[in-house]
Amino acid sequence: MAAEGEYESILCVKPDVNVYRIPPRASNRAYRAADWKLDSPDWSGRMRITAKGQVAFVKLEDKVSGELFAQAPIKEYPGAAMETVSDSSRYFVLRIQDDNGRSAFIGVGFGDRGDAFDFNVSLQDHFKWVKQEHEFSKNAELGETGPKLDLGFKDGQTITLNIGQGKKRDKPRPLSSSGFGLLPPPPGGKMAPPPLSGSSNHNIIPQTGDTATGRDCFLNELDSSNSNTLVQANAGLDLWGDFSAPASSVPATSRLQNWMQF
Repeated sequence: MAAEGEYESILCVKPDVNVYRIPPRASNRAYRAADWKLDSPDWSGRMRITAKGQVAFVKLEDKVSGELFAQAPIKEYPGAAMETVSDSSRYFVLRIQDDNGRSAFIGVGFGDRGDAFDFNVSLQDHFKWVKQEHEFSKNAELGETGPKLDLGFKDGQTITLNIGQGKKRDKPRPLSSSGFGLLPPPPGGKMAPPPLSGSSNHNIIPQTGDTATGRDCFLNELDSSNSNTLVQANAGLDLWGDFSAPASSVPATSRLQNWMQF
């Protein structure tokens, strides 16, 4: 029921609607619009749907003066106050009431199918809101009477917050194609020069004039077993003399030849 002091809101307005007198329903079967005189409506005007509290009102009014022709209070949907017909989506049955509480059933219809859709949807939305209001009020009552949760801290109870990012994990070192870690470069960062194209694959060892020493025997053994080539050098020069002598004292051709032999 609408309470005193509640304001009335407008849900939908349709400018063209037809009203028909319908025969009394003899059985419980659904209404059929084909049984009405659809070509000659008994009244034509506009329809205005309002809501006051939880009750919706379908008002049939004059197009020019706005005088109320009839109204149908709807307290639930779907229900007996508004029903659909079985053979069309543009026609409905309303139960109208006057101020004295007398009621009658009439048929209403729309020429446009979109107007009929808006009329039906406006009632659906209103009573969906009514259902939600019932659920909210019910939950509020259960919340007041039910046990309340104590979410406060007890005596001596503390809480710890960890703010900030954690330590980053050490990233694993990338592996080479052989599955082992990359090796560091050699000390000094220098590499041995590649062999010259004109040099032989045999090891070339210069020989000094000390032919009676054990070193010559050892070199001869290397030559016989590993095919090492012995090169006879001047007896007065040291084995590594070309490295220790200044660049100015050794001719350029001699240095180049010693480099090639080495």
